[in-house]
Amino acid sequence: MLQTRLALTGLRLPFRSLSSVVSSRAYSTVIREQENPSTDEPASSTFDPSIAFAPPPTRDDAGILLRSYTPRTPGIRHLRRPINDHLWKGRPVQKLTFPKRGQAKGGRNNSGRVTVRHRGGGHKRRIRMVDFARAAPGPHVVERIEHDPGRSAHIALVRSQETKKLSYILAAEGMRAGDVVHSYMSGIPEELWKSMGGTVDPGVLAARTAWRGNCLPLHMMPVGTLVFNVGLRPGQGGQLCRSAGTFATVIAKGIDIKAKRDHSDGQEGEAGAVEQKPLTQRERQRKERISQHVTIRLQSGEVRLIHKDCCATVGVASNPNHQYRQLGKAGRSRWLNIRPTVRGLAMNAAEHPHGGGRGKSKGNVDPKSPWGMPAKSGYKTRPKWKINKAVVHARERNQGKRRRGYH
Repeated sequence: MLQTRLALTGLRLPFRSLSSVVSSRAYSTVIREQENPSTDEPASSTFDPSIAFAPPPTRDDAGILLRSYTPRTPGIRHLRRPINDHLWKGRPVQKLTFPKRGQAKGGRNNSGRVTVRHRGGGHKRRIRMVDFARAAPGPHVVERIEHDPGRSAHIALVRSQETKKLSYILAAEGMRAGDVVHSYMSGIPEELWKSMGGTVDPGVLAARTAWRGNCLPLHMMPVGTLVFNVGLRPGQGGQLCRSAGTFATVIAKGIDIKAKRDHSDGQEGEAGAVEQKPLTQRERQRKERISQHVTIRLQSGEVRLIHKDCCATVGVASNPNHQYRQLGKAGRSRWLNIRPTVRGLAMNAAEHPHGGGRGKSKGNVDPKSPWGMPAKSGYKTRPKWKINKAVVHARERNQGKRRRGYH
């Protein structure tokens, strides 16, 4: 027999409701980073001078961390995002931003012509005023790490302990709220001078200053240090290695090269070597240029000479997993001010040299740009010296074959 259904209205059960017992369904796979619990606490208003020159806490590198979502909609089926649970969830500091109006012209120049295609639209944003020069001395406490819609790397809101002034800086990978960062662009502080005994010891100076997030002149960087936000001219802010996960490596310093050369010259003089010729003006200028510059290697492999007084920040730019993200749908590209890219083969004949025709064909036309310029590396896109060299080699090869009786 069927049992009668109980009426549960007004009935008090000895346990809580099922909605509170059963956990809510998770629509995303979450992988949390293992961090030091002490670093998650908000920055306190008091500052301990004993930790002014203490190194930042070490944090484990958990590798590539991405968040995927349950495909409730087609737009999030292929969505992949880096896990950055430490980011600030609120709004930025209003006085350190200004609205982006008039800067985004849809890829057009001052006459209104489109000079960069596939630009336009995008979400409304406010531009963050980031301090790339970091000329303010003294310790700065990191209040929080924020997302900046105008760049791929994260920014850090720091407060100066001397002036209590807020500012935005580029965040280094591993930087969290509560860390203390310094800027030595204005010189070595007096406390550090006294701790070294009034003389500059390069080893002690590097051990006390070359820490993650600190801004130093390039001549204070030890050889082999990873740096980002590198300046190109003394007195100006950083311009190189500012995007997510980028860095440069200090491979040589002019002071070290000069000391090695002087040491080798002294050994040759002691051994009674032949008297050296006086340096020419060009050699003298080259020696002075090397002594005034620091050699860095970029991630592309390019080696550059940067003036020793230019600024640089120790570490790697934050958000290194930015390159592994997947937008998931075309709408997210439109939010990022990116318009669709249409193939020339899919256009009409009046719109592109590859357009028109019946079906998928470009009419036996060499690859061209929309304006008819040759593209995708061919005979017409090679430099003239390469073309002539290839023609000469082919001619010599054919002449050799004729001599051997192949033709």
